[in-house]
Amino acid sequence: MRQSTTDFDVIIIGAGAAGLMCALTAGQRGRRVLLLERTDKAGAKILISGGGRCNFTNLGIAPDRFVSGNPHFCVSALRRYTQWDFIDLVARHRIAYHEKTLGQLFCDGSARAIVAMLLEECERGEVTLRFGQSISSVSKPDGFRVETSSGVFTAPALVLATGGLSIPKMGATGFSHDLARRFGLRVTETRPGLVPFKAKADAPGFDASLAGVSLEAIVSCGDRAFREAILFTHRGLSGPAILQISSYWRQGASIAIDLLPGLDAAGFLKERKRTRPRASGRAVLAEVLPARLAQALADAHLPPAEMANIPDRVLMALAEHLKGWRFTPPETEGFAKAEVTVGGIDTRDLSSKTMESREVKGLYAIGEAVDVTGWLGGYNFQWAWSSGWCAGQAV
Repeated sequence: MRQSTTDFDVIIIGAGAAGLMCALTAGQRGRRVLLLERTDKAGAKILISGGGRCNFTNLGIAPDRFVSGNPHFCVSALRRYTQWDFIDLVARHRIAYHEKTLGQLFCDGSARAIVAMLLEECERGEVTLRFGQSISSVSKPDGFRVETSSGVFTAPALVLATGGLSIPKMGATGFSHDLARRFGLRVTETRPGLVPFKAKADAPGFDASLAGVSLEAIVSCGDRAFREAILFTHRGLSGPAILQISSYWRQGASIAIDLLPGLDAAGFLKERKRTRPRASGRAVLAEVLPARLAQALADAHLPPAEMANIPDRVLMALAEHLKGWRFTPPETEGFAKAEVTVGGIDTRDLSSKTMESREVKGLYAIGEAVDVTGWLGGYNFQWAWSSGWCAGQAV
């Protein structure tokens, strides 16, 4: 039986953060919007983010906190729809929230409140939302023609908002990237971002006894450095500072870790040799480091002797290690554990003001599908809100 065709002003593929924002913005401008979602619910990543409380934006949003082949691309969108605009929306819906560390804003209650807010705003814009939609064909004979499991839909504008490759168990695919390529848009190299590192089984500084140990550190790679917690795991390193630096790391590169930020390690060890001559190295290290890490470092770098009997050169070598531990990850935990995808649809092929393709009229790309990746802490959601709003204003 022949499927009937339904016409809209804009079809948005993907009911995640960016797709929902684009849909509600366009709908409230009077556009006839169809929002298609492959899974059975909207905002899947919103629901799991921030431990279920959704770190929905950050007070410190700034363009230099985003990774992209074109660092200037995100400037326009972030200025046109700011964190303050989204905070106002949250406040209008009377969703209680709080600031955690480093400007991160979380719901006091469940992340479901953010999804409910976005769906309510979509309803206000009379958005047509269809779940469980498998797309068999997308073509552009004149406008866009999208064939799905429930019918054929057409519109002069099509928005790619299906995200990137991270967390495939939640339905992530390369759909937006593949479709962009089919329409002639370039896609940059993609890799996991905001992801833990693996360590080799025999890597110096690692053993099973350290799993679960956490401490504040400065982690750097190239000219980027982050001072936050790191966490030893059974497989390697995780924690906020590690996740942050992973977006800048490339295969084969090493990272430097300062285990005692703000402390002169050499001066500390010399002073303790003088004031605690009979103490063990482990006991001295345990003053400033977690006990299990202090034990592991003492075993690896110090003789089983009292501080008074440990040569200064040995203590200075340990101090150097404490302030600049070099670690070369063999690989990351991959897209399965990555919070975001670094890379994506090439920004050179998109308008920074509207997110529309420069060559294919009516084709837009937003959110994680695009080569713009934010820091940990609400930055990627803000990019979704900002890029979705800009496209919603343009379609």
